[in-house]
This record gives sequence, structure tokens and C-alpha cells, in this order.
Amino acid sequence: MPIVLALLVLFLLLALWVVALPLTLWQRYRYGRARRMARDWLLALNAWSLLVSVAIFVAVSALGLFWWPDSLVGAGVGLAVGALLGLVGLWLTRWEVAPQGVFYQPNAWLSLLLVAIVAGRIVLGVVQMWQYWQAGAVAPTHALLSGHGSLLAVAGVLLGHYLVYAWGVKGRVARLRRLQGRGGR
Repeated sequence: MPIVLALLVLFLLLALWVVALPLTLWQRYRYGRARRMARDWLLALNAWSLLVSVAIFVAVSALGLFWWPDSLVGAGVGLAVGALLGLVGLWLTRWEVAPQGVFYQPNAWLSLLLVAIVAGRIVLGVVQMWQYWQAGAVAPTHALLSGHGSLLAVAGVLLGHYLVYAWGVKGRVARLRRLQGRGGR
């Protein structure tokens, strides 16, 4: 009986994940395109914590070379692509200087692209899992997306984007505050 109960709990957790995943992705998109007030302490905390996260990510990716030969390459390519997306995101961001402070609104299309990248990698993982299960002992390969390097590349895209974007927003807000202090916009 405990095995049946454990399987039931496992099935319920899987069902909850299947139901909650689209909702969390939608919520991530909604937050990603929302207008925000720039708070200096929050911008600094975000920028520095992302820098630490990227350092840990690169270190763990380098450690992963023992098991996955393409881990550091995938992470590096992902960080580079993400950094470019971060620069594009800064360029597309809408800025507003108001008497209450500086506000910014990230681009909705770029937010949708980042959510789509995550959703696509989840779908690819499910497809790969299904194919591995169907193939038995022989695991099929999928060209560039077959290894763990693609997982690290997607993580690198997200981390690279948010790192460059966070530092860019921090710098842009500081510049806008200086201009606001001088009476300019």
C-alpha cells in the first residue's frame, strides 16, 4: 500500500507541475514587460547578485567538463548570445523620468522571446525524454541540441541577458538621475 500511495503522490506532483508550468511562464512574461520604478538599492543588489551568479555558473560549467565535454562551450556561447540580447534589451527599453523617480519598461517582444526560449528547451527536454524511453538502450542524438551543453547554453542566454541588462539599467538610471538633478531630461 505505501508504494501505491507514493506513486499517487508522485503522479499528483507531476500533474501539478504540468498545470503550473504554463502559468509560471505566463507570469514571467507579464513581469518581464511590466513598467518598473528604478530603486537604486534594488538595481545594485540585482546587478551584483547576477555577477556572482554568472561567476558560479562559469565555475560549475568548467567543473562539468569532467562529465560533459561541451559544457563550457555551451555556457560561453549562451553567455555571449545573452549579452547581445541584453544590449538589444537596453536599446529597446522605454525610459521615463517623472517627479516620482525614474521608470523603465522592458520590451515585451524580448520578454516573450526569453520565455519562448525557456519553454522551447522544456519541450525539447520532454521530447528527448520520450525518445530515450522509446529507444531503450540506444539513445538517439539531435545534432546541436542533444547534449548538456544546450541546457547550459539556455541558462547562459538567460544569465548573460539579465547580467548585461541589470548593469545597463543601473548605469542608465544613474545617468538619468544626474540629468534630472541638473534640470534636464
